Amino acid sequence: MIELRHLRYFIAVAEELNFRRAAERVHIDQTPLSRSIRDLEERLGVALFVRAPRKLQLTAAGVKLHRHAHNLFIRLDRLQRIVRATDARYREPLRIGVDDSTAQPKLADCLSRWRVVASDIPVELTEMRTPELLVALRNEEVDAGFSFGLPDDDAIAQQPAWTSPIVAILPLGHELAGREMVSLDELYAFSVIYVHAAYHPGLCRQMGAILQQRSLSPTIVGEARTLSGCLTRVAAGLGVAVADADHMQAVRRANVAVIPLVEKLHFTTYVLHKHQPGGLSETLQRFLTHATTSH
Repeated sequence: MIELRHLRYFIAVAEELNFRRAAERVHIDQTPLSRSIRDLEERLGVALFVRAPRKLQLTAAGVKLHRHAHNLFIRLDRLQRIVRATDARYREPLRIGVDDSTAQPKLADCLSRWRVVASDIPVELTEMRTPELLVALRNEEVDAGFSFGLPDDDAIAQQPAWTSPIVAILPLGHELAGREMVSLDELYAFSVIYVHAAYHPGLCRQMGAILQQRSLSPTIVGEARTLSGCLTRVAAGLGVAVADADHMQAVRRANVAVIPLVEKLHFTTYVLHKHQPGGLSETLQRFLTHATTSH
């Protein structure tokens, strides 16, 4: 009979493709780990790995087993959470992933109000980069997330939660820095600092739609991996940029000028979750409704 430990050890070896690293990952010696993999192969009657000098590869059977074993542990984790939720004495936390660019007062307000309406459900908050958030949602390591948007993915639902006005960010000595308002056309006549699409796909997609609608083609002189890096480049006089007003309220950088745009443009923050064939849990559905209607 195949035991869960066999599959757990197999997943480690399949992902590391190295017995030493896999043994370190699951905290056992390499010899019993290798013996467990041999035992699993004998019980299944198939070879799971091609063992060559200094090289380890999955066979076709190994690839299929890895996929199904990984999904099995996801289902087991989900089952554990469902069973625990039936016990009134045990409340599983609502696990929320937050894109590290989402430094907004509205997010704090949303979570604060949730504590009032659902005081019996603890919240576990984890900050991560956008690519990490997508993986965490797909693997069900978090129940919901907040982001300016993820790459399109059939497994992930993205619902608008709230919006924030777009503002211009300029060096303090810039010729537009003393204006009460500035148009996007005026701002983008100057060299622009952009955020990197791989790290902030949602912001880039939203800004790209605005530029296309207004037929603007700014000169981009730099791409920042973080919004703080973008602001640092602007403060150094390397270019101008845009950001959401809520984020600028939160970070309060004194070395840049923040000017409202003439146009009523905004960035949208989304609340995210993974599609579930059997439907969402009652707690998650309550939270999604709260996040999209309580602001």
